[in-house]
Amino acid sequence: MDVRAGTELLCSPLETEDYVIQSMDDVSPPKWHLAHVTWFFETFLLKPFLRGYLPLDEAYDHLFNSYYETHGSPFPRPRRGLLSRPTVAEVYRYRHYVDEAMGVLMHNTPSEHSHAIAERVCLGIHHEQQHQELLAMDIKHILAQNPLRPFYSKRLQVPPTRHPVPMRWRAYEGGLVSIGLEQGNESFGFDNERPAHSQYLEPFELATRPVTNQEYMRFIELGGYQDPALWLSDGWHLIRENGWTAPLYWIREGERWYHFTLSGWLPVDPDAPVCHVSFYEADAFARWAGERLPTEAEWEQAATHTRNRTGNFAESGYLQPVAAEAGATNNLSDLLLQMFGDVWEWTGSAYRPYPGFRVLSGSLGEYNGKFMSGQMVLRGGCCATPASHIRPTYRNFFPPSARWAFSGFRLAREATR
Repeated sequence: MDVRAGTELLCSPLETEDYVIQSMDDVSPPKWHLAHVTWFFETFLLKPFLRGYLPLDEAYDHLFNSYYETHGSPFPRPRRGLLSRPTVAEVYRYRHYVDEAMGVLMHNTPSEHSHAIAERVCLGIHHEQQHQELLAMDIKHILAQNPLRPFYSKRLQVPPTRHPVPMRWRAYEGGLVSIGLEQGNESFGFDNERPAHSQYLEPFELATRPVTNQEYMRFIELGGYQDPALWLSDGWHLIRENGWTAPLYWIREGERWYHFTLSGWLPVDPDAPVCHVSFYEADAFARWAGERLPTEAEWEQAATHTRNRTGNFAESGYLQPVAAEAGATNNLSDLLLQMFGDVWEWTGSAYRPYPGFRVLSGSLGEYNGKFMSGQMVLRGGCCATPASHIRPTYRNFFPPSARWAFSGFRLAREATR
């Protein structure tokens, strides 16, 4: 119920008109998010396990099914913005109707299904947390299209001004390591994080913080977007076709860069992690810098053994990346900063199943496995991720062209011998 309430709190600054807009195919209207996460609990818990449950409206099973083809016929994703009905008020009524029924199920759990119910409730909670992050991403994209330059909320925290933190390198010996969630680990993890498996890593070095806006500005100024030698073929075609010359939401006025945030248009903080870049842009910058992106195994190995698990998450109240804190330690060369929170970090790894991966049974098997093609892995969470939702083994994934996510990157390189 805390998570359910958190979703509604995230939407509370919106005007009714904001709930229904779909600004591109990858963005869903906030109203649809509110209904879909509710559909998930209804479909996978109430209908199979709560005796006598009657849906509020049978049509919702079609309208708010995201991509579960084995369950039914999903309403086409690019057309979600055409759903002026049900109204926003009716969607909230749907949420509260399902919440009440879930309360009945949780207090009268059939003993023969208690294990399955517990697992699905946990999955539904984490699923809703995923959509909280997506809501922040999508609301930002929706508002950014408006020439009136609206803001999401005036109540967001003002990002702190901090001294620049130099980029240093942390060395790792490599060798045979375990990647993924171990068998018997009772903590929650999505199916794509299992099973744990052995992987050999060559010695490598990882940057102690993500690439900053100021560093990315230098890449722009020195012609990074004009040099085809830096770009993968698909990326070069993409930036030429779409006219990309800077991260999403950036505009230049005179000698200064500004970007759209959920607090409105603000000057770009030079020391904050660069955000809203695609995999292609991250990869091109790495080539320009003479380095590379880390593999997801390298990233996980480093994150698992870092002493610093703090970060800027949704609870921080910024809903945008902030600069690293220089005073976090007296030995910056030994500490990885912002591995968790602030920006999802692109890796150089394609999103593929781990050895021994098995999809969940039934329609829930479509949750992750069907997307293991044409996507790249991101790690670490971002400024819109709930802190309780992230862990070192978490595998996020997006198409390499995606930029509306809170995505940035850090550099890696082979270890000097």
